[in-house]
Amino acid sequence: MTEEKIQEDTLLNGHKILQNPQSFMFGIDAVLLAHFASSFIRKKDCVMDLCCGNGIIPLLLDTASTAKKISGLEIQPASVQLAAKSVELNGLGDKIQIVEGDLKNVKKLFEQKSFSLITCNPPYMLADSGKINPADSKAIARHEIFCTLEDVIKAASYLLDDCGSMCMIHRPNRLADLIYLCKKYKMEPKTLRMILPFENKSPTMVLLEARKSAKADLKVLEHLTVYKSKGQYSDEVQEIYRSFTK
Repeated sequence: MTEEKIQEDTLLNGHKILQNPQSFMFGIDAVLLAHFASSFIRKKDCVMDLCCGNGIIPLLLDTASTAKKISGLEIQPASVQLAAKSVELNGLGDKIQIVEGDLKNVKKLFEQKSFSLITCNPPYMLADSGKINPADSKAIARHEIFCTLEDVIKAASYLLDDCGSMCMIHRPNRLADLIYLCKKYKMEPKTLRMILPFENKSPTMVLLEARKSAKADLKVLEHLTVYKSKGQYSDEVQEIYRSFTK
């Protein structure tokens, strides 16, 4: 990583975030997940963001929720470095902690049931599917190279206290796997929302909240439409972005 590649962006909540344009940069999926998760965060909750990348979700949740402590776990050293520098840049070291590590080894990093809410915007694609990006950091962010969906959910189940929630954004074609694995690791799917690119189009993303050791009772929310016309966000998405305004 060279300094020439790093750019500083300002989020709507006023926080600064450092990003590498040649690496994986955050998109609307991170914003939608942070907004979705914020509604499940209670006062003084401890939150963990798995696969935190450059720290976008912890930085958004800082002002979008009443969380007491927010941690981020990331395996790529360059992303950890950027996220940690962003935390320092915003003077949030007392509230946000960025940890370098492999979520498959989460038992060596954190105590069991030490978090009340988990967020994750994981790699969407199977390791052997789709075109693998030659830039390693992007491939790792998009494909299940270092961790699988099951690895993520297993780690979340270990970290969550009873009745704590995991909020995840993923692709609809993995929904069956997502629900099956949540149940396998004693996390009951409770809230589901499909995300459509345009009205009357097939969904391209899905938001899911699953609760540890909860009873079966799935609530399906009205779908969210991202664009009302090409290049123009829907009224609801515009409102979601405004909700992060400082």
